[in-house]
Amino acid sequence: MYGLLDISTSGMIAQRTRLTAISANMANQNSVMPDGTPYRARQVIFAPGDPGASDPASRGLGTHVASVEVDQSPFNLRWDPGHPFAIKDGPQKGYVRSSNVNPLVEQVNAMQASRAYEANAMAAEASKNMVAQVLRLLG
Repeated sequence: MYGLLDISTSGMIAQRTRLTAISANMANQNSVMPDGTPYRARQVIFAPGDPGASDPASRGLGTHVASVEVDQSPFNLRWDPGHPFAIKDGPQKGYVRSSNVNPLVEQVNAMQASRAYEANAMAAEASKNMVAQVLRLLG
C-alpha cells in the first residue's frame, strides 16, 4: 500500500521540513554570531525515493530530504561606518555584513511549499476516498 498514501505523506514531510527551514531563515535574518558573522540562510535539498523503506521495490517512490545546506552566497552589505562590526580596512571599509536571507524570496518559497503541502494532502485524501469506494463496491 506504499504507493497510495505514503508517496503523498513523504511529500508532506519534505515540505514541512522546507517550511521549518524557511521560518528559521526569516526568524534569524537579523541574527549575528558573537564574532560578528551574520546568519547564513539554510536551503532544503530534496531527492527522489525513500532510502529508509523496508521494501526494496518501494525505495524509488516518494521523496525525502537529502540535506539541509547552508547558502554560501555572499552576505549583503550596508553602509554603517560607526557599527562595531563594520569592516575596518579594504575596499569595503565602513560596510557591515548582514545576512544573505532575502525576505521576499523566502515568502515566495513559503507560499510554494505550503501549496505543495496542500496538494499532497489533497492527493492523500483522494487516495483514501478511492480505497473507501473500492471497499464499498466489494462489500
